[in-house]
Amino acid sequence: MILCDIGNSTYHFLINGKHEKYFLDEKLPKFDDKIYYISVNKSASKKLLKSNPKAKNIEKLMSFDTTYEGLGIDRALACYFESDAVIVDAGSAITVDIMEKGKHLGGFILPGFRAFMKTYPKISKKLSFDFEKNINLDKIPLQTKDAITYAMMKSIILPIKEVSKNRKIIFTGGDGKLFSKYFENSTYKKDLIFDNMKRIIDANNCIA
Repeated sequence: MILCDIGNSTYHFLINGKHEKYFLDEKLPKFDDKIYYISVNKSASKKLLKSNPKAKNIEKLMSFDTTYEGLGIDRALACYFESDAVIVDAGSAITVDIMEKGKHLGGFILPGFRAFMKTYPKISKKLSFDFEKNINLDKIPLQTKDAITYAMMKSIILPIKEVSKNRKIIFTGGDGKLFSKYFENSTYKKDLIFDNMKRIIDANNCIA
């Protein structure tokens, strides 16, 4: 069984426990195993189905309680098995979703690190710096590169803290591990999307 998470820039596969990514403009191989996928990109889905016509979209197997308009299937899947939690997917964009008593209350979207880093040089070439992950957020910065990192981190962390309150927080995504250390009662689940895909497939007795 192969799992695939189709995003806005890549095909992210889990094949025999190993991660493999293809950019959307790359040629996709034809796989022998059955593929189950989710997608936020219709044209990319068509491309996958062209090379692997038996691939199955598991969105039809899901029923998710929310009044949020336009919620991506990836966000719904990340929240799917949580009753009371804040789920943060920290990737190219950072999505934050709140679950309470099994219902999705809503959420918000923040720019990811790459988006932030591209913004500052547009203001001034002097504001072009590499991101420093180990900055002390309890101390006011005294140099420009630290000031940029401080502002980036705080602008992401503070809104999450405001909505999380006493709820547990689940982080996933490429930068999720970094953010999780700034929050109490938080966990980092690298393969949250794929793990939840497996649970839905098993619950519906799908044949690999």
